[in-house]
Amino acid sequence: MADAPLPRSAPARPSDRALSLPEPPTLSKRRALLELVLGYGLILLVLWTPRPWQRPLYILAALVIAVIFCVGYTTPNSMGLRTGNFFRSLWIVAVALLMSAASIALAINFQTLHPVHGPIAFFKRYWGYALWSFVQQLLLQDFFLRRLRLLLPSTGLAALAAATIFSIAHIPSPVLTLVTFFMGLAACRLFLRYRNLYPLAIAHAILGITLAITLPNSIIHNMRVGLGYLTYTEHHPAHRNHSDLSAAIVTR
Repeated sequence: MADAPLPRSAPARPSDRALSLPEPPTLSKRRALLELVLGYGLILLVLWTPRPWQRPLYILAALVIAVIFCVGYTTPNSMGLRTGNFFRSLWIVAVALLMSAASIALAINFQTLHPVHGPIAFFKRYWGYALWSFVQQLLLQDFFLRRLRLLLPSTGLAALAAATIFSIAHIPSPVLTLVTFFMGLAACRLFLRYRNLYPLAIAHAILGITLAITLPNSIIHNMRVGLGYLTYTEHHPAHRNHSDLSAAIVTR
């Protein structure tokens, strides 16, 4: 009896093509674990170290993670630094803008809105946070998630684990710990689908700045985490500067 003809495979969807992008050479599991423990350990150390020792630790952590990226067999495509699927994933930014608008409307109603007046003042205050949003997405997707995908049996577990350790780094801020878990999990799933980092970084910046201007500083402590959250004094001028290193590598 002749063999039955094989069924034709369905054409690949854009999201499938994104998942099948050529990957750089795979790290060994041992190396992935060592790099994950080293990088994350340095991040936590910076967050919980008092001044003046925090600054040199911050520089050390940044250099170590940068070196890991440079020798980690990464490519722009694998890191999501590409044009592919950019426009298809711009709906993520639109959703972030809608969430921001709703949050601002609620803040106006509850009289908790404290915006920066004028575009120049707004840019001066938040341009650093916008840049930091991009760095955080690099860490979450290209440092944590990539290594956890090698260590765990499924991408779903890897995304869940990445979101968990990302949120733990925001302790003891209850708002940021909760928000970063759910937003981090969504970002990981969306990155696995579209493999484009730019819309996620833009959405991160929008939502982070929205939290900063809609919630009272008595609750969010000027977006501080770690030791900076515990030592925050609302009227202390040092904590009004968004270039402060109190929140260090993970968030501000």
